[in-house]
Amino acid sequence: HLAHIAKAEAVRIDEAALYAIARGADGAMRDAESALDQLISFCGQEIAEADVLSVFGLTARGELLALAEAILAGEIETALRELDELARNGKDLGRLLSDLLNHFRNLLIYQVSRGDLRLLEVSETEAAALKGQSAQVGTDGLTQIMEVLTESEGRLRDAVSKKISLEVTLLRAIQARNAVSVDTLLKQLKQLQQEAGPAPVSAAASGDLALAQTAPAPPVSAPDSTPLRETAPEPPAAPVTTELSALWSSLVEAVGRVSPFTRSYLLKAFPVSLADGLLTVGFDSEFGDYIPLVDNPKNHTLLQTKLKELGLGDARVKFIQAQAPALATQASAPPARSTAQGAKPSSAAAAARANTQQKNDKSPPAKLDPADFANDPLIKQALELFKARIVEVRA
Repeated sequence: HLAHIAKAEAVRIDEAALYAIARGADGAMRDAESALDQLISFCGQEIAEADVLSVFGLTARGELLALAEAILAGEIETALRELDELARNGKDLGRLLSDLLNHFRNLLIYQVSRGDLRLLEVSETEAAALKGQSAQVGTDGLTQIMEVLTESEGRLRDAVSKKISLEVTLLRAIQARNAVSVDTLLKQLKQLQQEAGPAPVSAAASGDLALAQTAPAPPVSAPDSTPLRETAPEPPAAPVTTELSALWSSLVEAVGRVSPFTRSYLLKAFPVSLADGLLTVGFDSEFGDYIPLVDNPKNHTLLQTKLKELGLGDARVKFIQAQAPALATQASAPPARSTAQGAKPSSAAAAARANTQQKNDKSPPAKLDPADFANDPLIKQALELFKARIVEVRA
């Protein structure tokens, strides 16, 4: 419509100038016609984009695209330099922020519509820029950038120094370009879990547990004709379980002094068996996801070192998913008809387990080693996934 009016008035005006008038009028036809009439009065029969920009205090489309490109590329220095140059040239910074927000809105619609330019009123130059910039950022990042710019519009009106406020906004927008939505994070975590696959030791878990549970079965199956006095010294399961429980408690505490994170995982585990230099450690199905987190070369080396310090030589460790040993403990207990003398080992074993548990509950928390925290495999995976970094915050 503006081009038709200019042609009727015999005024030569380029396409960039027409788009600049439309931007300055915010799409209002009456304001655009009034602005065109003023430009004809000031500039005569030939109007260029620079004339429109000087009247409205607008930023040239090329400068606006360059600033948006710097934000998407994460070039902080370039973005601040562009802003400083625009401020020195007397551009309206509030208008600049509005134009920048409108550009990212066009870019988001371009991505969502898969390049359908019928939904946008842009020039060929801007359409080419949208096509190039759409490959540099995702829809989540664009949404976060637009939220940052929208929040800054209200603050910019009341800001004492608009330039400083806009500089902070540009820095926040650059940081927001890599934002990822919660849904996307959940999908990535699920994909990582699927790629890791089930624990390879799950098949052997039931077999090892069955051997551990059936091992004390032969002594229990003594003939009924055997006198009760002879059955009292038979069950060796309680002393062995007590020794293994005490060894496990000592091992967890020793590991906790070196790696508090590994200790937090091991607190959810329990010893299954110790035979032929192999310590089998079980996780209940509720904590089965912990197995991939602890079953790595670093933790194996740590556990073997601590077992050697506890006098077990070259003992090895194996992690499995198994049922909690409550049923095994009941099966290894002496029969109810045993004599009082035969019940004493069970009472002593229960007291030993209670003392061990009380000691574990009262043990002070291990100090957190910053180096160990940074080198933890799970922490490294989280930092890489979220593109984050570790900072120290002091009150």
